[in-house]
Amino acid sequence: MNEQIIARHWLAIIAPKAAPALATSTVLILARIWNANGAEHSVGNAVLMTALSLAAAAAGACASVGRAGDSVIAGTAFAASGGLALAGVAGYADGLSLPLLLWVLAIAIAYGLAARYWRTDRRERVAYERHVSDRREERAHVERVETIRGTTQVEVARTGAAYAEQLAQAVITRAALPGFDPAALERAGLPELPVHHRDT
Repeated sequence: MNEQIIARHWLAIIAPKAAPALATSTVLILARIWNANGAEHSVGNAVLMTALSLAAAAAGACASVGRAGDSVIAGTAFAASGGLALAGVAGYADGLSLPLLLWVLAIAIAYGLAARYWRTDRRERVAYERHVSDRREERAHVERVETIRGTTQVEVARTGAAYAEQLAQAVITRAALPGFDPAALERAGLPELPVHHRDT
């Protein structure tokens, strides 16, 4: 059984691992740009970001406890809530120490949450590969057994045909000998042989 080999590009392998750090870094950079453009000590901007963060957290809570319990929507909403809170603090704060501290904490939390999903994904991938390998081995075993059985049947049929041909040749040769008596064979319990009428 031949399978197509697909080699993934190194960027496709690294991108999911770098996504949490890139996302939090982008939020921090944009928040600091926003801080430099007048968000520092702006009460209206702080209230706006707090309201947006709380709304995103509430949406995540509703999605997680809802009847469907969609974990993807809940995770996205909680991530948006954390990102908005980080952006609000980074945009409102004076110095850079608090935003950097929150940025490091956000990266740590993001990688902590992502690691659980990566472990689950890896476990499922390994289980799938094992299942495929077991199925492949089972099919290969069945194919080998059927090949052996078919080869044996062909050999038995070939041997039987050769034996029948040799027996027929022996009977014909024996019948051609002088003094051959088919009745003696019948009395011995052998099957009846066809009688060849020779012209006298």
